[in-house]
Amino acid sequence: MKKEKSFIAVITCLSLSVTVNAQDTLKNKDLREVVVSASRTEKELIEAGRSISIVTAEEIKNSGATSVAELLAMQEGIYVVGAGQNPGTTSSIFTRGANSNQTVILIDGIRITDPSAVNNSIDVSELSLANISRVEIVRGSHSTIYGSSAIGGVVNFITKKAEKEGLSADVSIIAGTFGEGTSEFSENAYLAYALKNGIYVSAEVYNTNVKGLNSTVDTVSNPSVYKHSDRGDDFDKLDWVVKAGYKNKKTDGYVSFKKTNQFTEIDKGAYKDDDNYTLDFKRDLLTYGLSHKLNDKLSFAYTGGFSGMSRTAIDDSSHIDTAGNFDKQYSGNFYKGKIMSNEVQGNYITKGISLVLGGGLYNEEMELNTRFYYYNAWAFPAAYNEIRSSLDSVNPKSSTVNVFMHTDLNGVLLSPKAGWANLSLGARMSSHNVFGTNFTYEINPSFRLAENSLLFLTYATGFNAPSLYQLYDPTVYRDSYTGAPYGITRGNKKLDPETSRTFEIGFRQKWTNLEASVAYYNTVVENMIEYVVLWNKDIGIDTLAQDWSRDDYRGETYINAGTMTTRGLELGLTYSLNEKLIVSGNLSLLSGKLNYDPDKTDTANTGGHHIQFFSNGSFAASETEIRGLSRRPATANLSITYLPVKILRLRMDVRHAGARGDVFYDTTIKPYGALGTVSVNKYTLIDLSANVTIIKGLSAGLKLTNVLDTKYSEINGFTTRGAGIYGNIRYSF
Repeated sequence: MKKEKSFIAVITCLSLSVTVNAQDTLKNKDLREVVVSASRTEKELIEAGRSISIVTAEEIKNSGATSVAELLAMQEGIYVVGAGQNPGTTSSIFTRGANSNQTVILIDGIRITDPSAVNNSIDVSELSLANISRVEIVRGSHSTIYGSSAIGGVVNFITKKAEKEGLSADVSIIAGTFGEGTSEFSENAYLAYALKNGIYVSAEVYNTNVKGLNSTVDTVSNPSVYKHSDRGDDFDKLDWVVKAGYKNKKTDGYVSFKKTNQFTEIDKGAYKDDDNYTLDFKRDLLTYGLSHKLNDKLSFAYTGGFSGMSRTAIDDSSHIDTAGNFDKQYSGNFYKGKIMSNEVQGNYITKGISLVLGGGLYNEEMELNTRFYYYNAWAFPAAYNEIRSSLDSVNPKSSTVNVFMHTDLNGVLLSPKAGWANLSLGARMSSHNVFGTNFTYEINPSFRLAENSLLFLTYATGFNAPSLYQLYDPTVYRDSYTGAPYGITRGNKKLDPETSRTFEIGFRQKWTNLEASVAYYNTVVENMIEYVVLWNKDIGIDTLAQDWSRDDYRGETYINAGTMTTRGLELGLTYSLNEKLIVSGNLSLLSGKLNYDPDKTDTANTGGHHIQFFSNGSFAASETEIRGLSRRPATANLSITYLPVKILRLRMDVRHAGARGDVFYDTTIKPYGALGTVSVNKYTLIDLSANVTIIKGLSAGLKLTNVLDTKYSEINGFTTRGAGIYGNIRYSF
């Protein structure tokens, strides 16, 4: 990767070119709004000494976002790769520069992952805004509260509870286009009924059908080369959810079931279109919870969930010439994953003390079966061959038992006049059936400098467990001539979790018509899990594979190696000029680097061979520093909302992403190639929208996206949406 300038220089340069992000609301956020995700207990925002964003249902509606990826891309400290690409494209979330599998995604406090994925990260495109009451985002390490993966932060989607007595409904339709030959139609219907005694039931259906873009960039200029590109990559998604519960002043219980079905036309990769490659994804999600308040001081809660998912990727035979011939190849990859989570906690609150104690069990398992058919024209007679593989022999699964504690100690314990000071402490002990025990903790003092002013500091440790695939993949590598195994498997059961430590200092302030926040953080992640290629230890690195009469390749595996350091600055601002005009936004600056030290590289599963990192091509034989992190730009957005009359809302959104690096397979990296880095240009997008209230409960809107038809890239080799226009109508009561 190209070296970056110092962090201070990055801040200086970017400050001249970026604007600010927005969470739209026509009134200032109340700093006494309650947040739960920061400490597993209800706490006013002004008292929560962490970097937090709250997005309400009203703000989701006013944002104009049609997907979770779009909504999250507007938020401070978050960049979502895929938010601007063809709908249904795999979307990855990067929070504060952390890897895509280092942000926890929760639904009602239950962690949602894809245990069948290589790194266990969730595809954000599978999530929808259906049945969402609010989104709470806590940036920074939070493993003491939520366990594995909470290095970059936590995003908690809290679903609706029917609190309005009687019948209520919300129905909306969105239709639009975002490029030549494209269309998007989405329908959403929510219905709920609540009895006076606190019993409620609700149901919601969300459906979207997209006629999409050709997702890949066409770089073939030779007219004699046959192109079998499809006209566009389509996407269909259907979510439905039912929920029933009971709520009164002391008891709150619910059970919810959500089913997701989506079908996507995909491609082989960057610049590689495919007209017969599809991805079929399904998830069944059952969540449940019960909390009861015994008295003003003591309460208990039980939450749990089960998730079963399947992913089927089929690459059927494709045309290879104008004569209509096919390549006579078929591949099918069939993935399944299951998650089971159950936790109990007790909350105790008294003057000056808030205490949370809890524990739980988290289980994951996966299945993977692959089939590959090809036509062997060299055989006699010519025939079709089949290759099959699976993980059935190793039965990949894991279980984690944990206990956790979080407490807030207020200064009134020492003096009635010291209520302005608070100290939060947290700890978690996790026991994983493969790598053993992990301990994380946090120290979080905060100081109320004035009624609506808070200064906070945080030191927190975190961890990220290796995925099932990284632990269990049974692929064995053999000598290409003799067939003798090298004794190396791709999966490595000796992997340790990635561990992190984060320091943060932040400040939050509210005036009459102005809110502002600022935070600086520094995160160091050690024991990074790297995919590596192994080469013959008896041959010098400089001469590897130069003699083509020998085979120097010794296999591939996962190991713990390297340190990732990220640091950044986040600014947030909301200003109400008057009752008709509000400007709000945030800015996130980021700098990062990777360091590799031979003395800190795990060699237990390498057979003592030379280690080459696939992510950058460097060898582990010497210390290496790589500045800059792929797909982690500085980000910023600006939102301006104007109400010329009571029934009309006008809004402009500006979203900016700075220049950054992206990865590609570079064959020039010796011996046989690895991932190289290519620069991706910065971009700025402008959206305009209008919403009018026709009668009470009935509204209509118009949104123009990417109005300047900016040509840009989120991932090298894939297209993004051009100028678009969307209309919507919504009725609720």
